[in-house]
Amino acid sequence: MGKFDRNCVIVALDFASESDALSLLECLDPKWCRIKIGKELFTRTGPAFVRRVIESGFDVFLDLKYHDIPNTVAGACSAAAELGCWMVNVHASGGREMMVAAADRLAHYQSRPLLVAVTVLTSLDYTSLIEVGYKSVPAKVGLQLAALTQQCGLDGVVCSVHEVESIKRQSGPEFLTVTPGIRPNDGCRDDQRRVATPAEALKAGADFLVVGRPVTRAANGGIALKEIYAEIAASQALGVPR
Repeated sequence: MGKFDRNCVIVALDFASESDALSLLECLDPKWCRIKIGKELFTRTGPAFVRRVIESGFDVFLDLKYHDIPNTVAGACSAAAELGCWMVNVHASGGREMMVAAADRLAHYQSRPLLVAVTVLTSLDYTSLIEVGYKSVPAKVGLQLAALTQQCGLDGVVCSVHEVESIKRQSGPEFLTVTPGIRPNDGCRDDQRRVATPAEALKAGADFLVVGRPVTRAANGGIALKEIYAEIAASQALGVPR
């Protein structure tokens, strides 16, 4: 069973405008979630918006999935550290040299972001992997990339819930797993192919659950987040935020 933390949920601010993102933040409490800022919002609003979210009390996961030559990625991770980000990520498929360069650069900071690597995107299934040149199922590819990530000195991986148990067995309980594709138990999958409920993710051993549209598309994001915690509580007999 994964460790239940009242900040285990990371809300993905997947919006096209700063005003929409700020409207959701007004409904959320930094005591009960962290925030993920991805490519679209960052491209539209830039580092200034990241600073604004951090200054409002939220831990920020800067989800830009760096994948480039080692020096470029190391420099980008350094910039994220100087912004004050709580977590930053790279693509594990960028390879050993790239990941080691990123980890080494962040090691110079007294207070550094957590550094995690994306294994296999949750939108990809076996057919999709075959098309891009992999010759194995997502779970096997994910496990191989997780092992490489740990060897390179990173803190953990972004992976499907369906890979968590095998990664934890292979890499140990301290190796972090961040799981997107989290959907409440309402049957809505959107464009994700490998999804799980919050309770299923924690049962598998996930450390952090990334939740996007179930919160961002809700009439009230704060209420939607409480309902997610209520669903977890119902399966684990835990307290629910009020």
